[in-house]
Amino acid sequence: MDMKEIDAGLMQKAFLAGAKALEAKKDWINELNVFPVPDGDTGTNMTLTIMAAAKEVAAVDPPTIDQLSKAISTGSLRGARGNSGVILSQLFRGFTKELKGVDVITTAVLASAFARATETAYKAVMKPKEGTILTVAKGMADKAAELAAETDDIIEFVNGVIEQGDYVLSQTPEMLPVLKEAGVVDSGGQGLMEVLKGVRDGLLGKEVEFSEDGDRIMTVAGARSEALAPEADIRFGYCTEFIINLEHPMDEKTEGEFKAYLESIGDSIVVVADEDLVKVHVHTNHPGLAFEKALTYGSLSRMKVDNMREEHHERLIQNAEKLAAEQKKKEEKAQPRKPYGFIAVSMGDGLGEIFRGIGADCLIEGGQTMNPSTEDVLNAVDQVNADVIFILPNNKNIILAAEQAAGLAEGKRLVVIPSKTVPQGITALINFAPDLSVEENEENMIREMNRVKTAQVTYAVRTTTIDGMEISEGDIMAIGDKGMLAVGKSVESTALEALKAMVDEESELVTIYYGAEISEEEGKALKDKAAEAYPGCEVELQRGGQPIYYYLISVE
Repeated sequence: MDMKEIDAGLMQKAFLAGAKALEAKKDWINELNVFPVPDGDTGTNMTLTIMAAAKEVAAVDPPTIDQLSKAISTGSLRGARGNSGVILSQLFRGFTKELKGVDVITTAVLASAFARATETAYKAVMKPKEGTILTVAKGMADKAAELAAETDDIIEFVNGVIEQGDYVLSQTPEMLPVLKEAGVVDSGGQGLMEVLKGVRDGLLGKEVEFSEDGDRIMTVAGARSEALAPEADIRFGYCTEFIINLEHPMDEKTEGEFKAYLESIGDSIVVVADEDLVKVHVHTNHPGLAFEKALTYGSLSRMKVDNMREEHHERLIQNAEKLAAEQKKKEEKAQPRKPYGFIAVSMGDGLGEIFRGIGADCLIEGGQTMNPSTEDVLNAVDQVNADVIFILPNNKNIILAAEQAAGLAEGKRLVVIPSKTVPQGITALINFAPDLSVEENEENMIREMNRVKTAQVTYAVRTTTIDGMEISEGDIMAIGDKGMLAVGKSVESTALEALKAMVDEESELVTIYYGAEISEEEGKALKDKAAEAYPGCEVELQRGGQPIYYYLISVE
């Protein structure tokens, strides 16, 4: 296949194919995470990031390269989740900057775009680490520059870039000992390769259908306006979609007869047939009749029926909630603006109560199990009526998204305190002093939170080796600020073993936050044993209510 250039239409198809390819492999990519915790999220974060962009890309009609570039950049920046998602969004941002003003994309343009993508992503990370998605991107960018001087064929160029990316990815365990010890390649780099391979499929013309929720979608003329119409105007209440796996090819006459039947029981009809199957969309009050007729032509698959009247009710409720939120925002804006405000990322109702009790104006639900996006942070910023807003990510995988939000916010100054754990965030907020300047508070909050040692106690979802510790699936693990602290068979004994590694002669306070799966009695038992083991420390017990993690433990 000889392809010299990519136009806007092909660019749109290729990007959506890349998004779909990543979405299809997200669970597998999640399993590549080094720590075998039950919340591996690299694949999920990268997928949610690219899907935010894909949603905007799919809506560009008719497409131009400039419009698509803007959709990719803006959608991914605002939808970015986790470190891997933020880095992916920065790769897209740099790549699309190089496409500005371009009418068609050639291998030379692609090489420049790969180079700028890598440069942009490296600049976005404070301390770039080799053996990660950045290394894979750089390897492909270097190869792209080499190939652009050798060929003008797009497919040959893309194949060469992907081959080099796969090679660099295979070498990541040699660059990061933690990957080699766990027996995995870098999960972010693997996600990037899945995107590129999906893009190649799109360029080769392989059919990929995109939808925001991961299911297939069929574009139907007039369907959107009907779905938004008042309920009284919804004549046919069920949006019905399915595929007929044909026993015999459907000729034009048969196809016409089938369409005529569908028109007799509904409207908004789309019938697309090829030799082996027929894709069908119809709005009807009797989905069963459509299914029965279709069965005369072959077997059915991908059957989907949605109640549009029910969706209308839900949309009315959502609109009412949106109006109420907008009204609340207007009322808050009418109030005098505070000099300082605080946003904290939190998981669990108990931890939420603690953060609100010490001054947090707004909580973003999330954490290790679901990293909030840049857009989530910006939405929270809108809710805080303050000139300067301190943001506490409380997770190392959320810091980049928060910093990206700080660069996008308008009219307010955002200061990201890079707390990596909930206990660090709590300590930082407690140490805010209103009589100090922003810069003094930032320095003081960071200094005090860095004195906190944290352990997170959870269970292993796979067998591996980390920091020299043999871990079997189902084991209880205590993960510290810099690696594994303890591995055991019981929650309590593992937590106590972690404390042994954390407490020293300078320690004064131990705080235990028990999670959703731990009873108050179990928490008190651990507290009592900790107090007995460390009489020189004050030991406190707090209800965190956090999922996944049995205990969060801090030592100060």
